[in-house]
Amino acid sequence: MKILHKLWIVLLIFTCTACKDFLEVEPTDSTDSETAIKTASDAKAMMNGLLRKMTSFNYYGRNFIMYGDAKGGDLTISSQGRGLDALYTFNHSVSSNDYAGFWTQMYDGILQVNNLLKNIEKLENEGTSEDFSNYKGQALTARALMYFDLVRLYGRAYTDDKASFGVPNITTTLEASAQPVRATVEENYNQIISDLNEASPLLSKDKSNGVINYYANKAMQARVYLYMEKYVEALSAAEELINSNVYTLYANDQWVNSWKAQFGSESIFELGILPNEADLGTESLGFYLRRLGDGSSSAMGWFMASDYFLTRLGEDADDIRWGVMSYDETSETRLGSCYKYSGSTSLEGDGKSTATAVNIKVIRLSEIYLIAAEAAFYTDKAAAANYLNAIRKRSPNLALATASTVTLDMILDERSKELFGEGHRFFDMIRLNKTITFNDDFGGITVAHREKSINRSFFKTLLPISQTEINANPEIAKQQNPGY
Repeated sequence: MKILHKLWIVLLIFTCTACKDFLEVEPTDSTDSETAIKTASDAKAMMNGLLRKMTSFNYYGRNFIMYGDAKGGDLTISSQGRGLDALYTFNHSVSSNDYAGFWTQMYDGILQVNNLLKNIEKLENEGTSEDFSNYKGQALTARALMYFDLVRLYGRAYTDDKASFGVPNITTTLEASAQPVRATVEENYNQIISDLNEASPLLSKDKSNGVINYYANKAMQARVYLYMEKYVEALSAAEELINSNVYTLYANDQWVNSWKAQFGSESIFELGILPNEADLGTESLGFYLRRLGDGSSSAMGWFMASDYFLTRLGEDADDIRWGVMSYDETSETRLGSCYKYSGSTSLEGDGKSTATAVNIKVIRLSEIYLIAAEAAFYTDKAAAANYLNAIRKRSPNLALATASTVTLDMILDERSKELFGEGHRFFDMIRLNKTITFNDDFGGITVAHREKSINRSFFKTLLPISQTEINANPEIAKQQNPGY
């Protein structure tokens, strides 16, 4: 595996409570890396550096979130060739539009976690007086998140074929010559749950901005168990978080403005971005979702809401979530441009000097309520309706759900409306084996690489293992995803 042929130690310190100016240390070889971590402060710096790396455009900074929405039917494109439209058209092969940056970025992060955990174990065995517990918990949770994201990109849904190939399951540092092969989807999920469970008691319950705490871990557990259709466990994790009252839902009059604020009352895990460190500028997520030409001639209007999403949101003209939508290039009345990651439709950002250095809200409390609603649906429809209504109230003119009217599609629609632009829709549709229909009706778009409607049987719902990775690790060529 090419990314595992080097050991990197990156010490980065960055904040908005999580970060200040960061320090980058040159990569070291495996011998030096064993002595790189000596104190809890070193471990903190390394975790901050890892979180900083997660804001790369190849991960949460842009492409991973765009992947989840562009492929899920809630976004469409007005024109091809502006950038990232291969996500929408599914134009992937082993040598072009392979989006191998996901693989490289996340395995580099996993490598850093494994090296940190190795160093901590070594120091603890030597009898160090330093307390590394919290940083060990953060590292394990981060590894679980990265593996969860990787297996969703490259492996079939857990409920589809858990015996099929997932991704290489690497939990230790490897020799430079190592060529690890793919584990099964089930093995990946077992490792994810194992990491989360091991990490949970080690983590702080303080509401710490920009870092992984106990509740971020519980939120991840709820999300992963939902994907596994282990509804009892998903509901238990979600309810623990909800009942803790550490985080609170925004009132209707607060929701729109929450996007121009950092670390709000709903934000369970948020990645900090500063103008002089992680600001992607014209390559940022917010820039890719705004209207053509808005605020800059470089704004290309890459993606806009599909008719299907706008019809869903349009069930209530007073839905508060219209407040982050603005008109797109097709019409001054079609509110297809999403401004969550520009702070506001006026490009206010979230309190920093640029409107593109907007923090990434990875897990919000509203998602946890919707997880609780879906998990409860199968055993207690009254509870499901109550959890759903906590979010459905954002559409003030819609009737609240009841035990007799709540449906899974109602919950899924609410997830679409609430989490639009946050990278969930495709993965929701795939895990539930729903048909995704694309809004291919704008301009002169030609889509030759998929049908107008697909489900998870379509081979390109999985990314290929890239040719670059195969060249570095020939053994994995035997485990290429079918169809490629």
